[in-house]
Amino acid sequence: SFAYFTIKDRLPQILTRVIDTLHRHKNEFFEEHGEKGVEAEKRAISFLSKLRNELQTDKPVTPLEDELPDAVLWNQYLDYQRNLPNGSGEPSWFQSPWLYVECYMYRRIHAALAQNPPIDNFDVFKEGKAQNFFESQEAVIALCTYFQELLKNIKDLDEKQLQEEFFKLLQVSLWGNKCDLSFSAGQDSSQKSSPLQSLENMVPYILVNDMEKVWSLLVNAKKNRTERSNVRVDIILDNAGFELVSDLVLADFLLSSKLADEVYFHGKSIPWYVSDTTKHDFNWTIKQLGSANHMWMSRCGINWEGNLKKGVWVFCDHMFWTLPHDFSSMSEVAPDLYAELQKSNLLLFKGDLNYRKLTGDRKWEYSVPFHQALNKFHPAPLCSLRTLKSDTQVGLKPGQGEQVQASEAEWMVSGKYGVVQFDAGL
Repeated sequence: SFAYFTIKDRLPQILTRVIDTLHRHKNEFFEEHGEKGVEAEKRAISFLSKLRNELQTDKPVTPLEDELPDAVLWNQYLDYQRNLPNGSGEPSWFQSPWLYVECYMYRRIHAALAQNPPIDNFDVFKEGKAQNFFESQEAVIALCTYFQELLKNIKDLDEKQLQEEFFKLLQVSLWGNKCDLSFSAGQDSSQKSSPLQSLENMVPYILVNDMEKVWSLLVNAKKNRTERSNVRVDIILDNAGFELVSDLVLADFLLSSKLADEVYFHGKSIPWYVSDTTKHDFNWTIKQLGSANHMWMSRCGINWEGNLKKGVWVFCDHMFWTLPHDFSSMSEVAPDLYAELQKSNLLLFKGDLNYRKLTGDRKWEYSVPFHQALNKFHPAPLCSLRTLKSDTQVGLKPGQGEQVQASEAEWMVSGKYGVVQFDAGL
């Protein structure tokens, strides 16, 4: 399975890159923190080398020994895995659910740094995220330019034209999800060309296309809103870099077209899955755009800083997003987050990891309804914008999955296919 290939090949590669990154920053740690910095770097590397060895030799998964606030929940989850009726007792790297051990690896990477001050705030994935952003410059410029031109006459667009533009930007945000560094084990995955030119050709690769449903939900919310009730959209972010820019453009469009009054962005509270967006990445990206020497890029960045200052954009992170639990247990494990999401008119879940957590990362029959796979996770109407990079997919028409499979064996993991999959909730 793709899971086996991931644990066997991709995860050790990612750990090797992390170790290498720490090595390369040795001098910087010395300059900033003296001998203490170098000692901390050595300890972190030794911790990570041990982790890589445990992974490659299929050792049992061990409880977390750090004092971080989520450690208790992680260790409870390990007990839960140990006591599964059909489990093998002691979870190990190759004898456990893929989602669990993959999340566990990233949490251990975080522990390697968090337990070793003064380098405890160092993001081992930061360089890769920045590189992805800079290598996607042409695409970012093309998108910002298109969007700023669109804003000039957005007030004159009729409903049909507005819908067309919404569909376009939704698709840019969907395919922006191809730029994923954990998927390429940290290799270059930037967006080189203008994302708008190829949209027409990509439509056949959208296996579930619920854009119409998302549009009518927003239009109805707009019509029914009162003085007291704002239309709120929440975007559960995935990757930094080009994908994040495409999400920000979509969010700006929602405000500028009055389809939404406020947008909440949910990012990760610790570095995660190589390229996932943290608060630092979010702020850094907007600052980079604001100070760019390209007129439309900087216009976007400056406007977006303004949205944050005005409070119509809000960035939040919650430790639940970096736990191994699938979303069906959110109401139990993180009732505060679940209650927050219930305030939303629409939740947009970006990317593959969110999809795996929405559907419990199971090997479903392709035609199982999305609603069923969500397993009672219905805080608000939700839509998944995801390019396929793992072998779980639901909500297809009978025979559709088999048909694609016949022409393309790797369809579920190639990142070539996508879904815009909507569930209205209760």
